[in-house]
Amino acid sequence: MVLLIIYPAWDVIGTLLDIRAQGSSQSKTPQYVNAAISAITTLAVALGLQKGVPEALMVFGAWAILTGLIQLILGLRRRKLLGGQGPMIISGGQSILGGSSFILLAHDPTMGISSLAGYAAFGAFYYLLAAYRLGKTTPQGTVAVH
Repeated sequence: MVLLIIYPAWDVIGTLLDIRAQGSSQSKTPQYVNAAISAITTLAVALGLQKGVPEALMVFGAWAILTGLIQLILGLRRRKLLGGQGPMIISGGQSILGGSSFILLAHDPTMGISSLAGYAAFGAFYYLLAAYRLGKTTPQGTVAVH
């Protein structure tokens, strides 16, 4: 259950690092919206856990769908400018599918919690892959993390 709270909180940190690493040529509004959504979700999941695991899984699932959609759109928009956006695009699609499954499996918390570990593992893998790819494709002197 701790992972349900930590995961959206970690997304806030990753998004803020992405904002910091980005040049001034692009709008940062999508990342700020994503960070706000993830911060609110962190609190909502903690409150949802007070009611029960199914409620927390539904909140987490809705967050995964929404932030996955933001990642997908952002990755598609940035791919020509930065390159190396494949991991973000795939991660966004995976989040949409994963979030949908959390909502569908919320009635069976054992299944939903079990799938959370795989979702988190893929998310961590995509973060690392994106950092590696962006480090290879961004102009010298800039750092890209997300």
